This record gives sequence, C-alpha cells and structure tokens, in this order.
Amino acid sequence: MQRYHPTRVLTLVYQPFAFVVLAVLTYHEANLNTRIRNICGYTLFFVSSFLVIVLDLATSGKGGIGSFIGICLISASFGISDALVQGGIVGDLALMRPEFIQSFMAGLAASGAFTSALRLITKAAFEHTHDGLRKGAMMFFAIASFLELLCVLLYAYVFPKLSIVKYYRSKAASEGSKTVSADLAAAGIQLQNKPEAEEDPKRSERLSIRQLLMQNLDYELDLYLIYVLTLSIFPGFLSEDTGSHGLGSWYSLVLIAMYNVLDLIGRYTPLIKSLFIESRKGLLISILSRFLFIPAFYFTAKYGGQGWMIMLTSLLGLTNGHLTVCVLIAAPRGYKGPEANALGNLLVLFLLGGIFSGVALDWLWLIGKGW
Repeated sequence: MQRYHPTRVLTLVYQPFAFVVLAVLTYHEANLNTRIRNICGYTLFFVSSFLVIVLDLATSGKGGIGSFIGICLISASFGISDALVQGGIVGDLALMRPEFIQSFMAGLAASGAFTSALRLITKAAFEHTHDGLRKGAMMFFAIASFLELLCVLLYAYVFPKLSIVKYYRSKAASEGSKTVSADLAAAGIQLQNKPEAEEDPKRSERLSIRQLLMQNLDYELDLYLIYVLTLSIFPGFLSEDTGSHGLGSWYSLVLIAMYNVLDLIGRYTPLIKSLFIESRKGLLISILSRFLFIPAFYFTAKYGGQGWMIMLTSLLGLTNGHLTVCVLIAAPRGYKGPEANALGNLLVLFLLGGIFSGVALDWLWLIGKGW
C-alpha cells in the first residue's frame, strides 16, 4: 500500500471535491437553506465513516487496489461533507459574532488531537495482536461514526434552540438574511413578512460576493498562504519523508500528534489580547515568514535529529492554529449578518484552496526519491 502513497493520495482526492462544491455553494450562498446544508453535511460525514467499516467487512480487510479505490471514493464524499459543513458553520457563526468562530476552529483542532490520541492508544493496544492495525482502525471509525451521528442530532435539535443562537439569527433575519429562516422555524420563531414596499431600503445596498472578495483580498490570501505552506508539509512529508529514528514506527505518529496538539493550543492563543494580531499588514508578514519552514524541514529531515523535527512540527502546528483564528475573527468584523455569512464562506473557500494547492505541492518532496 505504501507504493500508492495513501497519505498523499487520499488528501489529494478529498480536496478537489471539497473545493469545487464549496465554490458552487459560496456563489449561491445568499439563497441557500443553511439548516438543510449543515444537516446534509453532518449526515454524509456519518454515512461515509460507517461505509469504511462496511467496506472493510465486505472485503475481510484484504486490501488491494479495489479496496483502495473504494476508500478514495469515500474520501471524496468526506470532501463534499466538509464543503457543506465547514463553509456553512463558519458563515453561520460569522453572521452571529466572529469571535464564535474561534470555538468552532478549536473544535476542529481538538478533533485532530483526539484522532492522534486514539491512534496512539489503538497502536499500543493492538500492536502485538493479529491484524492489530485493522482492529485499531475499525475501533476508530466506529467511535467516529457515533460522534458524527451525535453531531447530526445536536445540530438538528439542540443548536437552533439555544437562546444566543436564536437572538443572533433573528437579528440577521432583520438585516435581510434569507439563510436562517429554516433554523428560526425549527426554534419556533415565525418571521413576519413585510410588504415589499416597507422593506428596509438598505437591504438593496448589500455588498455582492465580488465586492466582498475585493475588499478582503488580503485576508483571503492570508488563509490561502497559511494552508499552502502547512499542507505542503503535513501530513504527507511527516508520514513518509522524515527518515528512520529511535522512535521507529511511532515516529510519524508522534510528529502528527504534536502538530495536532500544538495546532489546538494555537487556536486558543488569540484569546490572549496581547497575542491577537489585528494589523492586516502584521498578519501578512507573519504568514509570509512561515515559508522559512520549507528549508528548515528539508535540512532537518536530512541532517537533524528527531528532537529538532518534533520542535519544528510543533511550531508548524502552533502558528497554523494561531494565524487561522486571527484571520477568521478579524475579517468579518464590521459587516452585517448576510455579508458576514457570505464572507465566512469566501474565507473557507480560500482556506480549502490553500489546502488543495498544498497537498498538490506536497508531491514535490518525492522528486529524486523514486515512486
């Protein structure tokens, strides 16, 4: 399976579907039913995770090119799920308060840290048992399927009824947002339709997607560059190109775990006011300076010890989390609900564009190493 480069291939399969679907959704964002969009996304996450277990049982865990193609198709469905949910939720939170995005992004990083912890636990538990890798993977996907089903139920029945959510969605509706109507109806709030002549004339002055794109081009470029750099290194390079060290088969798992844990910490550090970067120029300079990680990782993999590589990976995760949250909080400030929602979708589109470009560039590390 190693000759298929699964870590690189699965990420590369995932991203085009996520990017293209989100681009379409972003273009039509103003008229979408956000409730249906997010519920469909979470449901597809659940079904996709469960299908991995079904595929394994159907093939008796034998692997091979057929099973690998099946996993690639499931990875594509995960990409569609991501486009539905991530853009929808970030847009939804942006129209409420941009600061709420921090909690969601921290949750994404926490899921990565939890995944790494679970992988380390299952490796320790099943390493010396027959078919241990398969058993650990099936345990992970069983837990993931349960948690994703829980997300469907929480979003459908609990989230819309929270008082703070009802307040901000009602406020967004009063500003002309059409995306929150179904959520308000689910919370028992009926909107009063005004006669067209009585509608707020300012609604017609709402900024278009193109205007929002041009006004926030630097923020969008920031997110693109953050993830081009990060995904050109993580996880492909860290899984395959770090050499052999004292930790043996645990080495790449430790590196990925350190990245995820520090990424999680980095998504909380902007809550410290003195560390939050508000300057648009300051954000761009900080993000461009991260490209020094490329020569640093290259020379550390070639000449450095595992301690240096662990430190570099930790810094990669820390800066990724911190700068992502800074941009996502700063950009939607000052916009009305419908515009903040649209901008949230645009920002996630550039974020996914950066990931897509990054996983493609990740293959450049293989030059000169054979396939």
